[in-house]
Amino acid sequence: MAIKAYSYAKDGSKALSKNFHVREFRCKDHSDPIFIDDELVTLLQKIRDHFGKAVNINSAFRTASHNARQKKASKYSQHLYGKAADIWIAGVSVDALAAYAETLLPGKGGIGRYYTDGFVHVDVREVKSRWVTQ
Repeated sequence: MAIKAYSYAKDGSKALSKNFHVREFRCKDHSDPIFIDDELVTLLQKIRDHFGKAVNINSAFRTASHNARQKKASKYSQHLYGKAADIWIAGVSVDALAAYAETLLPGKGGIGRYYTDGFVHVDVREVKSRWVTQ
C-alpha cells in the first residue's frame, strides 16, 4: 500500500472509502498536510463493515510536535507516518474491537488496548506488536 499526502483545505471532504474522509485523519494541531496510509483506510473500512456502526477516530496522523506532547505516545509512533488510528465504536468493548482487529492483522500490525481511555490503537506496521494499557 501507499502513504499519501492530502491537504485539509483542499481535500478535507474527499472520500477515502465508503465511510471515511480525509478530515477524520487530521492531526489535532490542525496542521496541513495530512498523511494517510491506504492500508489503514482499508483496515478501518473492514472494521466498520463488520460491526455495522461508525468507527470513531480519536487520533490518526500526528505531527512530530503534537506527538511529543502526548503522554503515552511512542517517540517513533506509527501515527507519525499516517499508519495508525486510535478508534472506538459505541456499544463495542475494547476487547471485542481488538479481537476483531486481530483477525485482520494476523502476524503483523499493532494493536493496543487502552481500557481506561476506552479505545483501541490499530496500525499497519510490517511487524507484529501487541500491548495493553490500563
